[in-house]
This record gives sequence, structure tokens and C-alpha cells, in this order.
Amino acid sequence: MKLVIAVTGASGAIYARLLIEKCMQLSAQLERVDLVWSKNAYTVWEAELGNQDYKRFPFRTFDVQDFQAPFASGSARYEAMVICPCSMGTLGRIAQGISGDLITRAADVMLKERRKLICVIRDMPYNLIHIENMKRVTEAGGIICPASPSFYSRPTNLEELATTVVDRVLDLLGLDHQTFRWGS
Repeated sequence: MKLVIAVTGASGAIYARLLIEKCMQLSAQLERVDLVWSKNAYTVWEAELGNQDYKRFPFRTFDVQDFQAPFASGSARYEAMVICPCSMGTLGRIAQGISGDLITRAADVMLKERRKLICVIRDMPYNLIHIENMKRVTEAGGIICPASPSFYSRPTNLEELATTVVDRVLDLLGLDHQTFRWGS
């Protein structure tokens, strides 16, 4: 699978870190993973995680204004895109078809090519505009995956709790991985 991961400036950098790290572990199932970060994503990462570890990942990183990135075109045949975390501003631009940067352009490509787009929204509470944008993206073929952790596995720390969301994203991507499974 060729996958693009976009990170926006919504709160929830821990989700992005865990998703990227899990993709590193599952690299045998992934032909390629590319990254794109909004300008605010770096600021939020540093504020929430207290580091610049986003520089250490082995995947190619594209500037948010680089429309020459391969996943800016359907001809590159990326199978999936995850926006994690996905700000409501980004979701709104996707819902309205505004491709003003590489993140929203790549999301538009996923939708027009009928490929998998997963938006891990983090903001809350929702107003009616957010709900309508979620509906619109869903009707266009995207998947809204709120960063709502589960407690079935009895997580004992913040990382385990956040992993419940990331593992759900990996399931949505169809990747084989070890995780808590209800009833097993």
C-alpha cells in the first residue's frame, strides 16, 4: 500500500506520533509512506510532546505547498490517506473542495479517485458546521474517525489510551497488526 499521512495543527500530536511509529513497524505491509505537515503541526507537536522528534522519521516529507508531490495526482496511485489529527479547518476545506495546499489537494485526489481518506478529527465539541462538513466528507466517500479512545482494553497510561485510536485507524487501512480485540 502507498500511504500518505498528513498532520495538521489540531491538538493530538500523540496520535500522529503513534501512527507514524506503527507504520514504521508495519513497513513490510507498506510499499511507501509519505508525510506532509501543516505549518501549525510542528508548533503543536513541540507544545504537546516537548520535542522535535518529527525530524527523526525515515519517511519522505513534503512541504505543505509542494504540489509536485506524487500524491497530488491520482496517477501516482496512492491507495490511502490519513489526516491525523485533522483540524476542523482542514475538514471544512476538504468538504468544500478547496485545495489550497498539499493536504487538501491530496484529500481531494483520494475522494475523486474513490480511494481511502481517513480524517482523524480531534476537536470538540462540534458545532453544526462541523457536523455538516463531516456529513459532506462522508457522503463523498471519506471516513470520519473521531479521536475517541476506547476503554475495553483497560489502558493504564496516556500512550495506551491514544493507541486505541491509532489501532482503529490501522484497522480501517486494512493493515494486519496486534491489538486488543473485543471478545477474544
